[in-house]
Amino acid sequence: MIFAAIDIGSNAGRLLIATVREIGGKVITEKVSLIRVPLRLGIDVFNNGFISEERKEFLLKTFNAYNNLIKVFKPIDIIACGTAALREATNANHIVKQIENEKGIKLHIIDGIQEAKIICGADNVNLEKPNEYSLYIDVGGGSTELSFFRKEELLSGKSFNIGTIRLMYENITHGDWDNLKTWIQSLELENKEINCICSGGNVNKITKLYGNRLKNTLNYTQLADAHTELEGYSVQDRIDIMGLRADRADVIVPAAIIFKKIMKWGKIHDIIAPKIGLADGLIIDLYKKHIGQPTVLSY
Repeated sequence: MIFAAIDIGSNAGRLLIATVREIGGKVITEKVSLIRVPLRLGIDVFNNGFISEERKEFLLKTFNAYNNLIKVFKPIDIIACGTAALREATNANHIVKQIENEKGIKLHIIDGIQEAKIICGADNVNLEKPNEYSLYIDVGGGSTELSFFRKEELLSGKSFNIGTIRLMYENITHGDWDNLKTWIQSLELENKEINCICSGGNVNKITKLYGNRLKNTLNYTQLADAHTELEGYSVQDRIDIMGLRADRADVIVPAAIIFKKIMKWGKIHDIIAPKIGLADGLIIDLYKKHIGQPTVLSY
């Protein structure tokens, strides 16, 4: 079965088209196409509180492109979700209605806990977890979602208004950092063997450049070295010398800072970045809807 998922984040929009099947009771997804568009909605929202007319038009054109691809691949179902920037934009409801009326796609604005649960669901994609406890960390442009599990039981989860675009524009308060530090320390991770599973394009790129590319792992020392080296380059040098995309080159250092703080406060030595994200989780959630299993979203 082919499904399509659209993730409209604070930094970028993604359309994932994937096939889903089950082997031995395990859900397996295989990417057919992934299209990423640097929307940068968070730059408008976290600075001004709303999405500008210019950026709204760019979003509508993006949905035009997504629609054309969906018509080509003909998935049996589609889900579209918006996260932190759309949660906070004062004109989000107007834009959501316009997208539905003009493009025929219903865009669901999900809260941080839903976002975290959906991302965690993506670990059905061939992810081994040898330890009893798992901490999922997703750092986006506008928010950071953390979920703590014992085996398959969610023990605690929280969404924080901490993200790469917010940090880049100094829109994170001391209180936000304190709340994150208090929550992560309350888990007492230093006394547990954990699987620390991280998602987001930035941690994937840092792991590819500085970590173990075969195992998709990154330790704290490698992350600290990455932060030091990346911060030593200008944004333009990160593009010209390191080959980063323009919309990755400016947010990768804020991402490194956020992950460093979490790892330091939680006394986490190693993380794994298995290249999963919200769109992957949405595909799994949509598949569960079709086979009659419980879902995160209400369809």
